[in-house]
Amino acid sequence: MSRNVRSAVIATGSFAWLSLSILPCAVPALAQSQQPPVVRGADTERPNGPGTAASPSQQSPDEQLSGSVSGTVVDPTGAVVAGARVNLTRENQSPSQGVLSGEDGQFSFANIAPGPFQLTISAPGFATQSSSGTLRPGESHEVPQIVLAVATAVTEVKVVPPQIELAELQIKEEEKQRVLGFIPNFYVSYVPNAAPLTSKQKFELAWRITIDPISFALIGASAGVGQALNQFGGYGQGAGGYGKRYGAVLGDSVSSTFIGSAILPSLLKQDPRYFYRGTGSKRSRFLYAVANAVICKGDNGHWQTNYSNILGSLAAGGISNAYYPAKDRNGAGLTFENTLIGIGTTAATNLLQEFVIRKFTPNVRSPSPPKP
Repeated sequence: MSRNVRSAVIATGSFAWLSLSILPCAVPALAQSQQPPVVRGADTERPNGPGTAASPSQQSPDEQLSGSVSGTVVDPTGAVVAGARVNLTRENQSPSQGVLSGEDGQFSFANIAPGPFQLTISAPGFATQSSSGTLRPGESHEVPQIVLAVATAVTEVKVVPPQIELAELQIKEEEKQRVLGFIPNFYVSYVPNAAPLTSKQKFELAWRITIDPISFALIGASAGVGQALNQFGGYGQGAGGYGKRYGAVLGDSVSSTFIGSAILPSLLKQDPRYFYRGTGSKRSRFLYAVANAVICKGDNGHWQTNYSNILGSLAAGGISNAYYPAKDRNGAGLTFENTLIGIGTTAATNLLQEFVIRKFTPNVRSPSPPKP
């Protein structure tokens, strides 16, 4: 009847034919005990023994319900993006699965269990995008076309004011510096690498300290001391003598300030300020302060001979011969004497600046360490 029957027959000839007639039910049972059943397919037959695929009825529920997720990655112009990294993540599951989009921009994940999922798509030069969805049992889910936006370049811009504006800001800070809160201390910089001053700023600073009310008061005090000591006796005593002494001290102050701190520094490109050091041994700070009477920082940031102070003292001394009493004029001798006095006064002032005055000057910016 069937192939199973024929394979079970041992006898030959007419006996086999008789056996088929008499034992129609016994033979199939015997054949089944000797051979495994076969699975018939459309074109093939294969035994369903160990190591072979199970039939649909024997598959696990997860294998029957798993699906796939696919999609396409493009740029804003609609052109496909190849090599985009696509990661698929599931809730409470790790690690994520990842693939790269192909030359046609397409990607695909197979054997994905049903449930919510999230895609994260990234590619060089593009902003990272994300897409989420829910995969139904056995579904081949195609996500909507994923359009990657071009990444916006973020450039950190550090706004640095121009040198002129920076110097102006630093001058405003210096104009707040007053010893004991009221005596002007404008020509000291507590910023070692302060921006150089323009010629206009040098003249403005000279004018600012000249017209300061405290400057006029200090000049008046100096004139009073000179009268009490009867210096420059040719001026006489009384109100007239005091007025002449006041005018002489004022002339010395204005001429030395504008010539030594504005005119010559502008012409010679030198900075008229004292740059507070504040670090190092006391000996090194002492030598630094004294040396700054004859050296200064140029507008180029390099140290150089302080021609502005030296020549300014000479010029101021020469001008003073025009208004000192005739008997107190000594020509070149007085001029050089006043020059040496001016340089010595500058050195003494610098020492006070380095070791004393800063302690009594409020509104001082904390200096940063000087460059070596």
